Formats: sequence, structure tokens, C-alpha cells
Amino acid sequence: MSSENGSGGGGAEGAPPEQLALIRESVRKAKVPRAKPRTWRGAALAEELPVARVLVDKGVLHLDRYFDYAVPAELDADARPGVRVRVRFGAGRHRVRDGRREGGGLIDGFLVERRAESDYSGPLAALAQVVSPEPVLSEELLGLARAVADRYAGSLADVLQLAVPPRSARAEQRPSPEPLPPPTAPEHGSWGRYEHGGAFLDALASGGAPRAVWNALPGPLWSEELARAVAATLASGRGALVVVPDGRSAARVDAALTALLGTGRHALLTADAGPEKRYAQWLAVRRGSVRAVVGTRAAMFAPVQDLGLVAIWDDGDDSHSEPHAPQPHARDVLLLRAALDKCAFLLGSWSCTVEAAQLVESGWARPLVAGREQVRRTAPLVRTVGDDDLARDEAARAARLPTLAWQAAREGLRHGPVLVQVPRRGYAPRMACARCRAPARCRHCSGPLQGQDAGVLRCGWCGREEGAWHCPECGGFRLRAQVVGARRTAEELGRAFPAVPVRTSGREHVLDTVPDTPALVVSTPGAEPVAEGGYAAALLLDGWAMLVRPDLRAGEDALRRWIAAGVLVRPQSEGGTVVVVAEPTLRPVQALVRWDPVGHAVRELAERAELGFPPVSRMAAVSGPPAAVAEFLAAVDLPPDAEVLGPVPLPPSPPGGARRPGAPPPGEHWDRALVRVPPGSGSALATALKTAQAARMARGSGEAVRVRIDPPDIG
Repeated sequence: MSSENGSGGGGAEGAPPEQLALIRESVRKAKVPRAKPRTWRGAALAEELPVARVLVDKGVLHLDRYFDYAVPAELDADARPGVRVRVRFGAGRHRVRDGRREGGGLIDGFLVERRAESDYSGPLAALAQVVSPEPVLSEELLGLARAVADRYAGSLADVLQLAVPPRSARAEQRPSPEPLPPPTAPEHGSWGRYEHGGAFLDALASGGAPRAVWNALPGPLWSEELARAVAATLASGRGALVVVPDGRSAARVDAALTALLGTGRHALLTADAGPEKRYAQWLAVRRGSVRAVVGTRAAMFAPVQDLGLVAIWDDGDDSHSEPHAPQPHARDVLLLRAALDKCAFLLGSWSCTVEAAQLVESGWARPLVAGREQVRRTAPLVRTVGDDDLARDEAARAARLPTLAWQAAREGLRHGPVLVQVPRRGYAPRMACARCRAPARCRHCSGPLQGQDAGVLRCGWCGREEGAWHCPECGGFRLRAQVVGARRTAEELGRAFPAVPVRTSGREHVLDTVPDTPALVVSTPGAEPVAEGGYAAALLLDGWAMLVRPDLRAGEDALRRWIAAGVLVRPQSEGGTVVVVAEPTLRPVQALVRWDPVGHAVRELAERAELGFPPVSRMAAVSGPPAAVAEFLAAVDLPPDAEVLGPVPLPPSPPGGARRPGAPPPGEHWDRALVRVPPGSGSALATALKTAQAARMARGSGEAVRVRIDPPDIG
């Protein structure tokens, strides 16, 4: 502390004036200050392009634009487009000193562009800091993020939070490996089983940009086929990107690529890798050291250089839908990348979504399917148990398994493991009256009553115990399990087959593989482990529970989950059998029996076209408190051809449980309105909703309203 600024014992206070003058002169001549200046007051600006256009990390719609800042001369070399910066944001217009705007809090951002002059006529604040000289935001990634933000009525800052991973200084300091030369084009391999599979690989290897919807055959070869498509793209000197729904699928594609190409040619981007390792892999992709990427949902923004192929596997899986704003879907992001980069596109799945069928029906993509004879050779035999069969089956009324399912399990256990798919986890999630089958409801909130492990009934919404329940419809006092959970099913199967081990796979503990020995494997949909050599049989229980969900995609999702279990079963020629407990006359069940998911999706698409439902139309969901939703709909300037459906009340969320995206917080009552527009007006709808939401946020009026473009579930 100097003598001019304060008093104290010791230090420089007792020094002679000559020494104080010498100290001050030394400080003035110091070339590098000890600490970063707060505002670079009085610092010289960069001689060339002294204005930096910055995107601040503020994910609010009314600030979804660029802001100009002055570039100090000392930051000139590092302040390049694409780097991370820190700036002062929120300074008042009148807080100006020495021609420099001051004040505001420090906030992160990205330097987008250097300019010679600013469009803003007032004084500019200076860049506070260049966080890292590593350019992480390329022009291509910025253009993609802007397209995604516009499509989903979101802010660019929110999209970049999804696209650019958090920084790791240690990862940036390590150099990335040198890129390897392009590999040779792979053989067609199992792609020869498809009618145009070889031609598709040849087009990729020659530098073409084919677009295809691929209906994969049952069996474990799908990961190898994806790896061959990536290898063919790398052989043309271009990059490839593959997005899969979960870490297990990513590990299989990773292993297939390693076996086909060796190490060092691709990067695996999943959350399991950890922040530092994941960022190091991401940097290797951005620097061009690695030309191929395999990853889960977040990898859809991976900055692959000279992109030649984007591929997505199982686009109907819920994991492909991002829960964070603006909630983009990986399939739509990859479609945007294919259009912006003019690269090849591959959508693969054992099943087929309505969106995939629309890509083929519109002529945008070509189908990649196998002949019916090839499908019959690889698919298992599918048998059904309907309501009439259950009514005549004495064993079905007294036990968990119908006779046909019990016989299929007993026969399958002679040759290997048997898969049992149960729609829900837990013990007995839903209860009903044993006499009239009416659902058991809570007397306080009308929520569904659940059977707990100790035999206690508890409401799934308010959590209250129910000790004296009786049916309001028939007066009965006995309950039965409406849908039996996985753990209860495992207990009952253990009693029915006492000499056979029973394994469970679900959310708490997901098995990856099981050995090729007799065992019963009880699993919830999506958690089915792979059996070495395939399952001898599969039992798909309580199929009606998946079909009666009040959702537009109930039939499509049920068929997709059934097929995902059926592909793990051995072919019919090797004795593989699938038994589904569902009404055989229903369309999804018939599609499973014929193993024809494409035909089911085409018929669903035709019905949606008649009714004006997505994906034929574009739709947005507006949800929130009733008064706020009504106010928002009155203020928004919708396109002339827009149609508003609703608002209607949303089901309340259970306290303490997992809440679906868009659902109201526990204890709150929300309404939801659907806004529908015909094809060609989707962009106008997104713009109108974004403008109204931005104006509402700028005014700070009323309660929050959530807007989601193309919601995955519309009831």
C-alpha cells in the first residue's frame, strides 16, 4: 500500500521519496501487468479489425443476437473468430469513462467475427479476456446451430451449449495425433443381403452423397454394416458421423470399427468417457486428426471436417430427443447437416418410424430393404395369444404365463436362454379390481394405486397409503395386478421353473450380455441384453399395456420395442420363437407376425396425412398455467393457415418421481395447446412463436410458458 492511499506500519511508507518515485517508474515501465485489467481502461486497441462481434452465453430469446466489443491490442493475436471469450455484459448506456463503456458482470461468450467498425454508434466495452486461443466454433458449426435454433424457436446460445462441450485446459494443451491416410474401400460383406446395399457402399466410396432409409435384418450384423458404411466414406477422403441411442449401441459400433479399420481412425463420444477425455476426443475431431465419430445424442453436433456421411441408428428411440432447450431431435439435426453440407444420409433401424417412411414417400431418400425370402430366413417365428385364447386358458387365469407362452419357454430352455419382456419395471406398478377390472384410483387425487413390495397400496401421484380400498364400480374389495412389473414376474417365473436361473435387466441394473446357457432373462423394453448365439425364445407379456397408451405413437412404439426384442432371438430355421400376448387382430401385432415394420409405417403415414397429424404437418406445443397459455395465444401472430387445438389440461406430475419433458411441476396444474400448420409453414410458425416468447420475456410479464416445436408425444 502506498503512502498516498493509506497508512500502516512498515512497508514502503517509511521509504524516502526518491525510492517511491523509482518504484512507481518501474511499475509504469512493466510490459506485462501482474493481473488482467478489469476494463482495459486506456489500453490501445488493435490496429486492424478493432471490433469483435460476440455471442454472449445468455440463453434468453430477446438477447438472441450478436454484441460488439472493442479488441485491446494485447488480445489482438488471440482474439480470433471461434475462440471462447469473457466480456462485461449489462453495463448502462451512461457508464462511460475515457471513451470506454464500463460496468456489468463478466459472462462467457464466443467471438464470432472481427470487423473494422461497429454498427453501434455509442462507445464499446472491451473484451475482458480471451479464455483460450483454441478456436472451437467454426463457421460450419455456427451455421448449423443457427439453423437448429430457427427450426426449434430457440436461442443460438442454448444450441451452442449442446454443441460445444465444456473446456478442459489440460486437454487443450495436449496435441492431437497426426491424421492417418484414407483406408481402402471395404468389401460389401453382409450389405449384399440388401437389394441395393452394394450400390450404396460403392456410391459412398466414390465420393457420392446417397440418401437412404435402411430397414436392417434381424441379427447382430447391424453394427458391422454401419462400420462398413463409415469405412467406405473414409476411403473417399471424407468424414463420417454415426449417432446411436445409448452407450451399449455405441460400444458395439466402436468395436466393429476397430475390428474393420484398427485404432486411431475414429472417436467415441459418449458421456461415459468423462469430461476431459470427451473434450480431448472432440478436439481431435475439430482439428482434423480423426475423420469419423460414433456417439450418442450430443455427438450430432460433432465438428467432423469435410463431412461425407451422417447416419442415425434407431431414430424412434426416446434417447434421440434432447431434453434441454430448444429440445432438438438428433434425426432432424442430421437432416439439416445433410442439407447444409450436401453429404450422404443413412437412417437405419430394425423397425421403421413414420418420419422415416415419409422420407421415402417424398422421394428424398431411397429404401434399403431385403427381399421377403431373406427376411423369412433371418426372422423368428411369431405366435400370438389374444383375449379369446386367454379366456379359454385355465392356466392363464391362475398363473402369470398363458399355456402357449409356458410351453414356448419350456421348449426354449432346452436349447438356450429365454427372454421375457415386461412393459414396466418394479413389482406391481398398477392395480385393478379383480371382479370388474376397473383401475384402482386414489380417493384423494384420483391417481393410480400401486402395489408395493410389502403389500401396501400407495398412490402414484400423492404418495398416500390406501388401507381400506373398495371398487366404486362394483363394490368389490379384491385387487389384481393390472400390469405386473419385472421383479414380480421374475419371482413368479422362478417358482414356475425352480431349476432355472432367473436374471433381471432394467433401469437399476442393465445387463449387456448373457451366456448361451439355459436361463430366464426378465427385462423391460430397451434393456434387453444380447445373448451369445441368440435367445431360443422370447415372451412379450402384457402387450396391451403398450398399445393402450393415450399417445399417437403407441402402436409404432410397441412394434419397435417388440421387434427390438425379436431380433435377439434365433431365426426360425434354428427354432427361434416369439410369443406376444396381445390381440392378434391389431395392426402392430399383425405387422410383427409378418415382420413388416415398413408396411405398418406406410399405413400409419397415410392415416396421419388424412388427419393432418405430424409428420405430415408441423406442430408446436404451448404449455403452462392456464391464464399464461391463454395470454400467450392471444398475443402471438400465428400464420394465417395455423390451427389451434385446445387448450386442454395436462395430467398432473407425481411427486418425487421422474417428470416427462413438458410436464407440469408436481402440485401445479397446466394447460397445453397444440398449434398445427400445413407443410411449408413450419418456419413461419417457429418464427411467430419465438417472436412472441421473446417479447414476453423482455417485458417480464406473467408466468412462464413453454414452447416446443414437434413434440415427440402429443397424446
